[in-house]
Amino acid sequence: MTDDSRARVPAMFRVVGRLNRTLSEDFLGGPRVLKMAWVINLQKATTLLFVGGLMVAYQNFSTAAWVYLALHGTYGLCWLLKHLAFPDASWEKRVTFGGAVSSWLLVLGLYWVFPVLLISPVLGPDHPQPSVALMSFCIGLHTLGVVIMMAADCQKSTTLKIRKGLITDGMFARVRHPNYLGEMMLYAAYALMVRHWIPWLILAWVWGGVFVTNMLHKEASMSRYPEWDAYRARTGMLLPRLRAPRARA
Repeated sequence: MTDDSRARVPAMFRVVGRLNRTLSEDFLGGPRVLKMAWVINLQKATTLLFVGGLMVAYQNFSTAAWVYLALHGTYGLCWLLKHLAFPDASWEKRVTFGGAVSSWLLVLGLYWVFPVLLISPVLGPDHPQPSVALMSFCIGLHTLGVVIMMAADCQKSTTLKIRKGLITDGMFARVRHPNYLGEMMLYAAYALMVRHWIPWLILAWVWGGVFVTNMLHKEASMSRYPEWDAYRARTGMLLPRLRAPRARA
C-alpha cells in the first residue's frame, strides 16, 4: 500500500490496523514459524468438539443446544472445506507464537464464549431460551450468511488467479465486501441464539476493531485502480445502495 493509499484510511483506523498487525503477527517477538491459516483452522476444526463437549459436560441436550451445535460446528467444517478448495492467500502469512496466542485470546477464543453462555448454567436458570421461531430465523440467517461468504471468497479466489485488479461483478456487483457481510450474518445468528448482550459486545469489538479496519485498508489499497471511484459510487460497503448515484450534468 502506498503512502497516498494509507492517507485514505482515517487516522484512528490506521492506528488500530498497526496494533492489530503487531498483536496478531509479531506479539512477544521471535521467529515466525506458524501460518495464520493454521491458527484459524485449528479453532474452526475444534469448535464442533468444543460445543459438543459443553453439551456433555453440562448435560444440556436441549433443542437450542443441538441447533447451536449444528450451526457453529458445521460452519467450522465449511471453513475447512473452503480452505482446502480455495485458500485465502492473506492467511498464509507467518506469525510468532505470541501472535498466535494473541489471536486466540482477542478474537478466535471469544467466539467460544457464545456456546458457553448458551449451554452452561452461567446465566442462571431463569435465562430465557430461544424460541422455535427465533431458532428458525437464526438457521435461515446463518445459511444465507454461509452461502454469501463462501460464494464471495470462491469468486475472489478464482478471479484473481485469472486476472488481477478490481472484482466488480457477481457477488461484488452491488456490495464491495460480501465475504465480510456473510460472516457477520452467521455470527449474528449465534449471538441471537444466546439472547444476551455479551455476544453483541464481542461482535462490536470484532466487527469494529477488526472487520471495519480491514475493509478500510483494503479499500485504500483498491483506490489505486482507475475504475475505483465509479465502482465505489454505485456500491455499498456491506449493503447494496438503495438507488444508483445520479449522473453529473
